[in-house]
Amino acid sequence: MKYYIIAGEASGDLHASNLMKALRQIDNNADFRFWGGDLMAEVDGTLVKHYRDLAFMGFAEVVMNLRTIFKNIKFCKQDIRSFQPDVIVFIDYPGFNFRIAKWAKAQGFKTHYYISPQIWAWKENRIKAIKHDIDEMYVILPFEKDFYEQKHNFLVHFVGHPLLDAIRDFKPKSFQAFTKEHQLLDKPIIALLPGSRKQEISKMLSIMLNVVDDFPDYQFVIAGAPGQDAQFYEQFNAKKRVSYVQNKTYDLLSVSTAALVTSGTATLETALFKVPEVVCYKGSFISYHIAKRIISLDYISLVNLIMDKPVVKELIQNELNTVNLKSELRKILDTEHRKQLFLDYYELEQKLGGAGASQKTAQLIFEKIQ
Repeated sequence: MKYYIIAGEASGDLHASNLMKALRQIDNNADFRFWGGDLMAEVDGTLVKHYRDLAFMGFAEVVMNLRTIFKNIKFCKQDIRSFQPDVIVFIDYPGFNFRIAKWAKAQGFKTHYYISPQIWAWKENRIKAIKHDIDEMYVILPFEKDFYEQKHNFLVHFVGHPLLDAIRDFKPKSFQAFTKEHQLLDKPIIALLPGSRKQEISKMLSIMLNVVDDFPDYQFVIAGAPGQDAQFYEQFNAKKRVSYVQNKTYDLLSVSTAALVTSGTATLETALFKVPEVVCYKGSFISYHIAKRIISLDYISLVNLIMDKPVVKELIQNELNTVNLKSELRKILDTEHRKQLFLDYYELEQKLGGAGASQKTAQLIFEKIQ
């Protein structure tokens, strides 16, 4: 079978790569063509465009890059028509993928969506497009099934969260091996995860680095994102006060005592590694105030959304400052606070439905396109 897969960011690259591995186990003749990243390229097939050339953060940034976005949409349609896939699999990335899905459905292609866009957070009216343009939807958060089926009468498949697969299959190194490999100190590690896009890294990392000198008993280590080179991070770390590891986020989290994490998939990854964290978010002034008016969620982190309570502290926009960040970091280093966090993290893992999301989704996709 021929599979055309579209993933537009680092988390999508991870989940799509695991889905491709699972499809390969079921379908020996699987032919992959995709928009994604290095992890997908390592599996097999043809990489059409890398996600680092596609990711634009926030409303203002999207508007500034509309010409490039529309050019990519036109090219994608041409590429799909040329490839003639048996199925198109969309991985999150809704702004781009919904446009392609509408066209693809009209052309008679089978359209499957893995990892639902967060329409329960904003743009709920997109349910109309999903019902019209998507043949099968595979959701990964427990509350999404009720949202689609009970509220909107649209049947979906709850497959569990693919991060459980990725973390289950990960082989961690010991603290000693990791610190030796990366020439780190023999001190407890506080991980800095400033995001995957240049725009968010630029906003987050300078604030995170402001707290370093107040915690001399710890070493801070920046997790370099896939698709970003080391040189980009050097401008924020000119004094070399902290260490840096490239594309080793899971290795880093597995040996970390605490973490400062930009809101996104990384907040859930950090929790599943049982690392106490402070969630950070700061967007552009325009993007933030537009979002504030149209998003009515109580939380922004996946951890708190899934648990439906404030398990991890969220510092958003003006609340994300040096004073608050120092205070919250001290709290998660406190033994009593950490005990409750660990209990909540174990409950979170149970709510996510167990491992096997990639295999379940691959089997369903393969059965549906026969």
